[in-house]
Amino acid sequence: MKLTKAEHIPGKYENMKDRELVRLYRKNGDENAFRELMNRHQAKVYSYIYSMVNNGEIANDIFQETFTKVITKMDDTYNEQGKWIAWVMRIAHNATIDHIRKQKRFVDVSNQYDSESKTDYYDRLPDEDMVDQQEQLELSESKSSLMKHISELPEEQRTVVMLRHYYEMPFKEIAELTDVSINTALGRMRYALINLRKMFDQEQKSESNKV
Repeated sequence: MKLTKAEHIPGKYENMKDRELVRLYRKNGDENAFRELMNRHQAKVYSYIYSMVNNGEIANDIFQETFTKVITKMDDTYNEQGKWIAWVMRIAHNATIDHIRKQKRFVDVSNQYDSESKTDYYDRLPDEDMVDQQEQLELSESKSSLMKHISELPEEQRTVVMLRHYYEMPFKEIAELTDVSINTALGRMRYALINLRKMFDQEQKSESNKV
């Protein structure tokens, strides 16, 4: 299953909420209901995967794996009390991280433990309000440069930036999805923003030197 162009679907499906489409598919095997869910969300799911692996062929493979699991697990593991797309994103995230780990590119900096304070490295960073203030600054840069620089971030920082910026997830949900504390998610965002600022500054210096 690869990213596909939107197909024409009867109007009634377009007006349904995700949970209604999920119920139709689970109860009646309604392919049009599932196709509508795909049309709504596949671009963002694929974009997230691609932003993490920076390779179209690999992204397609992980995307296919993700939706194969979605189809096979909807009957027994999906809880309709939650958001369907959040459940799909967790599957996509886990599949992506599994691939990165297999390629031995995964570095979990959250293991940088401070023996004196007995706290995780990220747990000693500023709170959400401070992160939000700096976030507005760094993420207001040009989108083309932003995506290029995000792709150069360490994996754990790239993850939180994409989930926060692209999916507008609150830090609580990011923490749950990535299986870390809220403080760790905040810390990863904070360091991602610091790194992005350095990248933008370096980019501006390089442009100035060309003049």
